[in-house]
Amino acid sequence: MKKNDLKRNDEEDQALDDLTELFKILGDHTRLRILRALVDSEMQVGQIAERLDMTASAISHQLRVLKQAKLVRGSREGKAIRYSIDDEHVELILRQGLVHVKEGKTH
Repeated sequence: MKKNDLKRNDEEDQALDDLTELFKILGDHTRLRILRALVDSEMQVGQIAERLDMTASAISHQLRVLKQAKLVRGSREGKAIRYSIDDEHVELILRQGLVHVKEGKTH
């Protein structure tokens, strides 16, 4: 085996480890609900909590996890922070996942 092959395998293994972590984070129902809500529009913690009928504290905790995973970002407006999907890839992952599970129900 060549040195480049080993490097490629190490890089691919690391990428797969990172993907595993991403799927673990996305494996939480509440986090998926938050992401789905943020696909529609930017929102503050209180707005997300109201929409999902949860406490602001619970939403804040999950947003912290989603921010660390670079799935959402916050932008300050005065004292308030508005949260949004970090980039189009996050929305694409969510939409494609929904298409996939809905497709499975029709077959």
